[in-house]
Amino acid sequence: MPTFKFEAMDTTGSEVKDSIEALSEEEAQQKIKQMGYFVTKLTAVSAATKAGKKKGKGKRKKSRTFTIGGVSGKQLTTFTRQFSTLQDAGLPVLRSLKILEHQMKPGVLKNSLIDVVDDIEGGSTLSEAFGKHPKCFDRLYVNMVKAGEAGGALEIILQRLADFKEKSQTLKRKIIGAMVYPCVVIMVAVGILTFIMVAIIPKFKKIFDDFQMKLPWATETLIQTSMWFADYWWVIPLFPMGFLLLIKLVRLSQAGAYAVDRCKLWIPLVGKILEKSIVARTMRTLGTLIASGVPILEALAIVRETSSNVVFERCFTRVIESIREGDTIADPLKQSRLVDDMVVNMIEVGEETGDLDTMLFKVADFYDEEVDTLVKGLISALEPLMIVVLGFIIGAIVISLFLPLIKLLEGLSK
Repeated sequence: MPTFKFEAMDTTGSEVKDSIEALSEEEAQQKIKQMGYFVTKLTAVSAATKAGKKKGKGKRKKSRTFTIGGVSGKQLTTFTRQFSTLQDAGLPVLRSLKILEHQMKPGVLKNSLIDVVDDIEGGSTLSEAFGKHPKCFDRLYVNMVKAGEAGGALEIILQRLADFKEKSQTLKRKIIGAMVYPCVVIMVAVGILTFIMVAIIPKFKKIFDDFQMKLPWATETLIQTSMWFADYWWVIPLFPMGFLLLIKLVRLSQAGAYAVDRCKLWIPLVGKILEKSIVARTMRTLGTLIASGVPILEALAIVRETSSNVVFERCFTRVIESIREGDTIADPLKQSRLVDDMVVNMIEVGEETGDLDTMLFKVADFYDEEVDTLVKGLISALEPLMIVVLGFIIGAIVISLFLPLIKLLEGLSK
């Protein structure tokens, strides 16, 4: 009787690895379900598979290019959508991967796909092959593919994964695109102020020295600032670098990381954008995983890792503990006060009706719109604020420089 190796989740969310004998894959899945496990991976152990693995090991590897860094979100999103399209067209997984690997430009993803193709030819599953390349395929990606393989609906899972990646990229592009204008204005303003400090003010100082004038305190302060700026300009970049280094050092401890992430959420306007973008991303991730058949505890663990904020990580840890104790997702979310009451109520209704994934998608869409509105509001607030600040600085410089000139002209007119 054939033997099948399997990986599964028990009722507590723990992973179980074992083997079972059955006449077919369907019978093996039924037996595992009767044992009270949720199947995440099922592999037939046969002589053909072992022979395939040996053959794969002896196969000559394709040439790879030297690469540094990881894979961009845009490149991975494009690959996922193309892979989903090929699977939806009915092409075998191996052939789809070979087509995509062949047309891809040299880089980290191409090198990874070469290894993935070799591993699959050697008998590995797609999720196992992807799991060996965490720089390209994160835990969310691998677990969704694993769920698709177990449920026999890989093309549907890839389509959901492509949709998820595209929506995440769209939100990221909106935020980055909205911040381009303020960043450009600030950089130009800094350049102009630097030119004034280094090139213009020293010429006025020379004029004042020639006339041996007693300068007002504002002019004297401006000249001293200009001299310090010209002599110690290299110190200025050290301030942001030192601040970032201090933040990194503080984040080394759990308490420090929590304090830093909590302070980020308290920053006016920016904190709200950060908070709502995290909620949108985590809710969409959780909805995608649940809709794909990933067990709830495993899905919450993945969401916790992808939240990128210690405050939210602790929140999802409490949610996981609540689920293990037989409670709901909504209660710990309500206690955390990180999401609106409307969101908690929607999740509560989703849990009661068994339509949680749909509710999570609606929450994510709502928060995406909220982030878009907040970003536009931030830009609207930054524009007049930048004008006022720059006007004040330029005005102070002009007044400080012309005060001695006015006094000089008054002296000459007498």
